[in-house]
Amino acid sequence: MPFLGELAALGTAICWSFTSTFFTMAGRMVGSAVVNRIRLILAIVFLSLSHWLLLGTWFPQDVAPERVWWLGLSGVIGLAMGDALLFQAFVLIGPRLSMLLMSLVPVISTILAWFFLHETLTPMQLLAITITVAGVAWVVLERAPADKATTQDKVNWMGIALGLGGALGQAIGLITAKKGLAGDFSALSGTLIRMIAAAVVLWLLAALRGKLRPTLRQLAATPQSFGYILGGTFFGPFLGVTLSLVAVQATAVGIASTIIALPPVFMLPVGYFVFHEHISWRAAVGTVIALVGVAILLLWA
Repeated sequence: MPFLGELAALGTAICWSFTSTFFTMAGRMVGSAVVNRIRLILAIVFLSLSHWLLLGTWFPQDVAPERVWWLGLSGVIGLAMGDALLFQAFVLIGPRLSMLLMSLVPVISTILAWFFLHETLTPMQLLAITITVAGVAWVVLERAPADKATTQDKVNWMGIALGLGGALGQAIGLITAKKGLAGDFSALSGTLIRMIAAAVVLWLLAALRGKLRPTLRQLAATPQSFGYILGGTFFGPFLGVTLSLVAVQATAVGIASTIIALPPVFMLPVGYFVFHEHISWRAAVGTVIALVGVAILLLWA
């Protein structure tokens, strides 16, 4: 099928946009911690189903302990800790700005790979990093005119810090996942192992803190939130991950990754129409500049 990879990558980007929107709505109803715990359980169900349909088993078989260690560590850092910060950022600054901050993940990953995996940085990569960071900073540091300023328009530094922490967690998760996926190990199997490790850690911590019953009570008290979490999980770990695998298999990784990085653009109208955010020309231009930097980093570096 012509352009199968590109279409799958575009579908992935659309799925990520739906996911961030649904999780933001759910997080504002029941809190980001509840959303993170519940979506991991749902994600395991969806991913196990995908694993059975595509690979014939519900769970990866005969996985080396070292591989499990790296993938499990990746899940704890990237999905449990990183996503916990990201989901709280969704609540504080909304999905549009949070997803823009997540566009820094390729930048942070490249820098971490330079330090820890000894991958060299080319002049083009340095230029791409500079462009991306400049675009994000231009959006983040924007202030609304005094006569139009609202609470939403003020810079929420806690939300920004949490978004950056989420991006850092995702980047570290990718670096550790790379070690676990070495040798052409199935990305779907790796994702399932990461999800299980993250779920075990988060639910164990919830049990130790006496949060199991409160989590279920909050969910039962706001059944609409479960619908949003279910939708976010379906479009994220299930459909989004599946489409992303199709994308990287059917086209060049750089092309697929660049298209998949488009959610910040899609989130501009969502932020305006759904969350009633003030979207200025500076926010739109800064978002495009940041994504140009990401495209350079992935395509030409």
